[in-house]
Amino acid sequence: MTRILLYALLTWFLYKLIFGFIIPVYRATRKMKKKFGEMHDRMQEEQMKQQGFHQPQAEPQTSSRAKSGDYIDFEEVK
Repeated sequence: MTRILLYALLTWFLYKLIFGFIIPVYRATRKMKKKFGEMHDRMQEEQMKQQGFHQPQAEPQTSSRAKSGDYIDFEEVK
């Protein structure tokens, strides 16, 4: 009889802990993270507007030098 009562109390405490504390904290942190991300995006947009920066459009890359022989032009990637 006492085991059943202890299991019932343990189940009730776990239920209260999960639904009263863990899930609300998870939801709040997820919501705050989303809001901070939106704020960061807005700040970046404002900063770009103030600097007069426009996103460059993709320009076709043309080489001014003629390729000759088996020389390969490359850039070092770090």
